[in-house]
Amino acid sequence: MTDLATLDAFGVLTEPATLTIRRHLPGPIERVWAYLTESDRRRKWLAAGEMELRVGAPFEFVWRNGELNDPPAARPEGFSEEHRMASRITELDPPNRISFTWAGSGDVTFALEEQGDGVLLTVIHRRIDDPGMRLNVSAGWHAHLDVLAARAAGREPPVFWSHWMGLKEEYKQRLGL
Repeated sequence: MTDLATLDAFGVLTEPATLTIRRHLPGPIERVWAYLTESDRRRKWLAAGEMELRVGAPFEFVWRNGELNDPPAARPEGFSEEHRMASRITELDPPNRISFTWAGSGDVTFALEEQGDGVLLTVIHRRIDDPGMRLNVSAGWHAHLDVLAARAAGREPPVFWSHWMGLKEEYKQRLGL
């Protein structure tokens, strides 16, 4: 069992091109599962997009990161207001695990484990071969999961874009980039 007192918010490379990052969230597990799989809840911390919960089912993520805060946050130069990505479910075990393709950089797994009255969420993003993509993805997952943790706990989330930019500098050091 993971010692939650020492749970590090930062992701680590568990293989050269695999990022693993964890968060402890308030339960129950079905509530956290809903934040991962229901478009209306997922859009509040990551990206919208209806999912048919079936292995092989295609779906589309729709990011509007500026809308993760109220009022909306200004985005960095070079980032569009909206980003879309086609994906497909590759593994499904409700409410414990879901995996899906991640266009351009491998695949992602969300694994949930009940721990007392909380839930340990483990995100594993595999095959992030490009170092620049690895940097953006590491800071991105960290920032999005911080928004999720705040929303799940009923707190105001950090301002996404400024938080992401600060995390990007930290991950540059941590990943040796």
